[in-house]
Amino acid sequence: MASVSDLAASDFVESAAAGSPALATARRLVVKIGSALLVDEKSGRIRQDWLAALAEDVAALRARGVEVVLVSSGAISVGRRHLGLTGRALALEEKQAAAATGQIKLAHAYQEALARHDITVAQVLVTLEDTEARRRHLNARATIDALLRLGAVPVINENDTVATAEIRFGDNDRLAARVAQMISADTLVLLSDIDGLYTADPRRASDAAHIPVVTEVTPEIEAMGGAAATGYSSGGMVTKLAAGKIAIGAGCRMAIAHGHAAHPLRRLEEGGRCTWFLPSAGPRTARKRWIGGHLNTTGSVTVDAGAARALAQGKSLLPAGVIAVEGDFQRGDPIAVLDMDGRVIGRGLSAYNAGDARRIMGHKSREIEAVLGYRGRDEIIHRDDLVLA
Repeated sequence: MASVSDLAASDFVESAAAGSPALATARRLVVKIGSALLVDEKSGRIRQDWLAALAEDVAALRARGVEVVLVSSGAISVGRRHLGLTGRALALEEKQAAAATGQIKLAHAYQEALARHDITVAQVLVTLEDTEARRRHLNARATIDALLRLGAVPVINENDTVATAEIRFGDNDRLAARVAQMISADTLVLLSDIDGLYTADPRRASDAAHIPVVTEVTPEIEAMGGAAATGYSSGGMVTKLAAGKIAIGAGCRMAIAHGHAAHPLRRLEEGGRCTWFLPSAGPRTARKRWIGGHLNTTGSVTVDAGAARALAQGKSLLPAGVIAVEGDFQRGDPIAVLDMDGRVIGRGLSAYNAGDARRIMGHKSREIEAVLGYRGRDEIIHRDDLVLA
């Protein structure tokens, strides 16, 4: 059966009956909205009443300080109707054309729904490659962080007009998990047409049992996934389990919840049935495990004794404390941090390329703009991107 701790699972399920503890404590939440929820399959129109109710849920979460990011499907489903591409399978270029048309409709619908709550919407188009290529990953993360800091709600979708592989084989479940991983979200909710994971497809097996908590996506759990649903949506339980594996690895808890009724997030928070995927570590811990254990360094910086002490106290590495730079690395590359005796005391992701790091080493952060001609980060390695040996 599911890989869960019996005591932890029972405690979690019992507390969830009075409301979702995970959603109640969320601080940075990613919500994936399936095409079948947002778009009426017969008419190809956006379900405006449903979207308005979702916007109310988002506004309520933001009112108590939760940062919300939406990953929305539906562009192809909406666009194909306007181009007369209904009732048949689409060629790849037709899907891309439908996405280009539908994305405009989709963005406008979100803008109107959230504007009623004085919430600014920002459209962000990405591909899975954007979340996996390190420099593009950093740029996308910085943009989303800035939007959240400025009070906007990013609405993210795949850039289907160029992401050929993702249209053929990809899905927004996996993209949402990658986004959650990228921005260190603590909670991911996949709103779907099913209320969680079952031991078998409940549409075909009357004895299928609902699984409330999963702590590891084992081969046995993966075997419970089925094929994609029929209609205009893509994915299925297989892709949701893939998303769960990504989320757990990133230290992000994830829920698969039924979203077709109005106010899906409120229903989930009030104890609506779902499957929670629970990690053993938080987002920052998981990120630092990744930095410390899975990257080969491409260069190094040597720091003075004062900087080494500051790093040991949890501070970022400032250029003033750097006395040498070795290697040929780029912004976002992993580099080693050495003390004055040449010992590795940590590793992290550099905010500057090697050339610029050499130019600003030994300088105060306020001098960076004068030295480089542009205002970059105050630190060479931010403490969130640093792991001490």
